[in-house]
Amino acid sequence: MKKVLSIVLNVFAWIVLIFALLITVVVFSSGKNNGVANLFGYIPMTVESDSMKPTFSKNDLIICKEVDDVKSLKEGDVITFWTMINGQRAKNTHRIVTVNDDGSFVTRGDNNPADDTDSVRAADVIGKWTNTKIKGFGKAMNFLRTKKGFFICILIPMAIFFLIELYKFIVALIEAKRPEAPELDEEEIKRRAVEEYLAAQKLKESGAEAAKELPAEAKSLADKAEAAADSAAETAQEMAEKAEEAADKTADAVGAAAEEITEAAETAEETIKEEVSASE
Repeated sequence: MKKVLSIVLNVFAWIVLIFALLITVVVFSSGKNNGVANLFGYIPMTVESDSMKPTFSKNDLIICKEVDDVKSLKEGDVITFWTMINGQRAKNTHRIVTVNDDGSFVTRGDNNPADDTDSVRAADVIGKWTNTKIKGFGKAMNFLRTKKGFFICILIPMAIFFLIELYKFIVALIEAKRPEAPELDEEEIKRRAVEEYLAAQKLKESGAEAAKELPAEAKSLADKAEAAADSAAETAQEMAEKAEEAADKTADAVGAAAEEITEAAETAEETIKEEVSASE
């Protein structure tokens, strides 16, 4: 998106630059040719009155073309020519209504009720209208021809354009001096993406298998623990039985010892009695 926007801005900047250059040529050429701008044979003119209305109106911009052969002009053609208006030489654009025998022309504005007073000589013809007009743009063209308009609309945009281009040139120069990073083509990017996806899938499968094996391992440990518990219980029972047997044996031995002591005591008592009787 950013790249597209950059291209659009560049195209727009170049269009503005070309337009500014064209206006510059028009302004300078009109200054050197009595106010008549000439751009490769084409003459932009600003309409100063409504005398040709509705064909075109005041402040419209019309495009005329130089006439190589004035004799080729005929009735119905719209021409721009030099004439005298209020005692001053000025440009006028009217339609030819009659071609005189001497090669001059009788003209009239489409919105005027009568023909122009003075005939137009062949030497006074500036150009022929090309049927091209831009509505209302003549006023803007007149402003661009002033010093203020030329400075605001032409010089400032051109200066901004060249500053932007200078900045881009400097940036490009800095980028060119940096070590180039390896660029990956589209196929390489796709290949790496596929490899990463397959590695992720493999890791996922390994985790699932490990999760499946965990219950079996847990069961094995439980079985071992149960077997150990059973073995411990058996050992404890055996030890209890042995202890009981030892206790029984001890009790028997104590009983036997007690009987022997009792017998010995009785024997001693009888002996004492016999000795006492004998002494008497």
